[in-house]
Amino acid sequence: MAGQLSSSMLLAVPLAPLAGSAIAGLLGTKFFGNVVGRKVSHTATILGVLIALIISVQTLMAVLDGATFNEDIYTWMTVGTLKLAVGFQIDTLSAMMMCVVTSVSLMVHIYTIGYMAEDEGYNRFFSYISLFTFSMLMLVMSNNFLQLFFGWEAVGLVSYLLIGFWYTRPTAIFANMKAFLVNRVGDFGFILGIGLLLAASGSMQYTDVFAQADKLSQMTVPGIGWPLLTAACICLFIGAMGKSAQFPLHVWLPDSMEGPTPISALIHAATMVTAGIFMVSRMSPLFELSDGALSFIIVIGSITALFMGFLGIIQNDIKRVVAYSTLSQLGYMTVALGVSAYSVAVFHLMTHAFFKALLFLGAGSVIIGMHHDQDMRNMGGLRKYMPITWITSLLGSLALIGTPLFSGFYSKDSIIEAVHASNLPGAGFANFAVLAGVFVTAFYSFRMYFLVFHGESRWNHPVKHSEGHDSDAHHEEESHSDSAHDDHGDDHHHHGLQPGDKPHESPWVVTLPLVLLAIPSVIIGYLAIGPMLHGDFFKGVITVNPSHPAMAELNEMFHGPMAMALHGLQTAPFWLALAGVAAAYYCYMVNPRVPAWFYAKFKPLHTLLDNKYYMDKFNEVVFAGGARAVGGGLWKVGDRGLIDGLLVNGSAKLVGWFSTITRTFQTGYIYHYAFVMIVGVLATLLWFFPFWRG
Repeated sequence: MAGQLSSSMLLAVPLAPLAGSAIAGLLGTKFFGNVVGRKVSHTATILGVLIALIISVQTLMAVLDGATFNEDIYTWMTVGTLKLAVGFQIDTLSAMMMCVVTSVSLMVHIYTIGYMAEDEGYNRFFSYISLFTFSMLMLVMSNNFLQLFFGWEAVGLVSYLLIGFWYTRPTAIFANMKAFLVNRVGDFGFILGIGLLLAASGSMQYTDVFAQADKLSQMTVPGIGWPLLTAACICLFIGAMGKSAQFPLHVWLPDSMEGPTPISALIHAATMVTAGIFMVSRMSPLFELSDGALSFIIVIGSITALFMGFLGIIQNDIKRVVAYSTLSQLGYMTVALGVSAYSVAVFHLMTHAFFKALLFLGAGSVIIGMHHDQDMRNMGGLRKYMPITWITSLLGSLALIGTPLFSGFYSKDSIIEAVHASNLPGAGFANFAVLAGVFVTAFYSFRMYFLVFHGESRWNHPVKHSEGHDSDAHHEEESHSDSAHDDHGDDHHHHGLQPGDKPHESPWVVTLPLVLLAIPSVIIGYLAIGPMLHGDFFKGVITVNPSHPAMAELNEMFHGPMAMALHGLQTAPFWLALAGVAAAYYCYMVNPRVPAWFYAKFKPLHTLLDNKYYMDKFNEVVFAGGARAVGGGLWKVGDRGLIDGLLVNGSAKLVGWFSTITRTFQTGYIYHYAFVMIVGVLATLLWFFPFWRG
């Protein structure tokens, strides 16, 4: 079986994007003399990702026919019995992730040709996104913790470069530093988890560690007595909390909108933020033996799914609405992991990748059509000016809210059913959170849709922004986002349509990816739910403990995708989603005074949401302030007081004092020197007296 997948062919998957990145980054930038132009740069990177996609699809087809691959490609070093190597583990989980990553990345690459056309860093951007694709592929294809950690850190590093792509803008620098630091917190937990498993199992290979799972479940952390597997799994999940933006390590993701729109789609749809979901699914043989870790995951995911959705309701920046939607949907995936529905989480990861990339790229198309104005309050009526963007965005929104027959329905409804069937601690709260989140998601999604594509046109006569929509302070904060320093904005002296201008549909390199992403956003759920959730797609790859009944109950209730869609019309999630759409329509199309009334009645609540639950302020005061206080204390007491004051200056003063005393004996008289010598000999004898007397 393994012979059907060759190591050389698999190596081409990550190396092809890496080669494209090298061509664009080394030969296409000013630093190396601009040897190649824009056309060569985007052709090389797109070709590299296309090659990776073709081989990934071939790999998936071979895996579905029974082929597997789990071998080391290169041994880096051997320390005693510990082998550190680069290797690939190809099964249905990794092959599916390879296809998702490369397909979304290809759409983003094509889209970038139109979106970044006027930017001076065109070649550099293509180099970054291709390098990001390489990093993510190394992560999902790995067969050991060392390579997993390499890919994990590499996507973090490249995301830092992408979020701060416009490095002359203070807001972009702040955003990428924030993302970098928050992810360091999560990654510290991640490497602790890997260290615990390495110390206990003596291996970095997945298969070796999984084979010892039962033994690990009986062990405790030395000196503490905690169950080792629970501690290791929670540490690993803390890493996932950083990468997949789970509360309270979510704060970096909304600010990452400072980067260009294509990377919003790449990072927040199919790649970096889903790395944590993939990792926990890959580690299912370990997590399934720790109910404590699973309950922790359930609670964190539930908080993220519901409370991040609330923040999407008050956003005016079109990209930030989609960003908070990503946070909420990642919470849904995390809840599915917590109730042992790993295949459902990965299924939602796949469907979400397509419709969320579609929504992000659709938002970018709107931004282009509006001459880089991102404030939804200055839009309206774009449907007749941007028909392709309108219809694809509508399809993406319908998939997001879980409309029956759309891809999001099958994955989202399966998550809700799995949570309802779970018997793990925390599942009760999770059940409420995922149901309430359905209404919230539908409300903010169609609030965005109606404000952007329907109603009166507001671009040539911007309406006065009442407090009922959002506070002026919030609008001022939002104005520092992508529109204030857009790649196009560097070349233009204005943002937004000028008097007499009209919106326009985006060029084909922008609209073609929208159409291609809209197709799987509609049909992939219908086609894939049978094999992925109720077939043998993940057999032998994902492990589920028989004491966790969620997947067993889902299998009993499933009678085909069409029957599921028809039944979905009678369930609470459908009616909650419909109520959310109706509420958004009434508030923003029929009676716009309703938001103003809500603001007047619930101003403290609006202020709380406007300040994002004060999480940034809390981190600034407690963690940043604490770090400054500790650092200041260490500097004053440790550096200035102990090192400089006592050790350096103190020793110099001691030598000076001693020299002052001894100088008095330097008289030039022989009998003074003889006296000092006799005293020295006596002092030496007295010092060593206990030793020589014995």
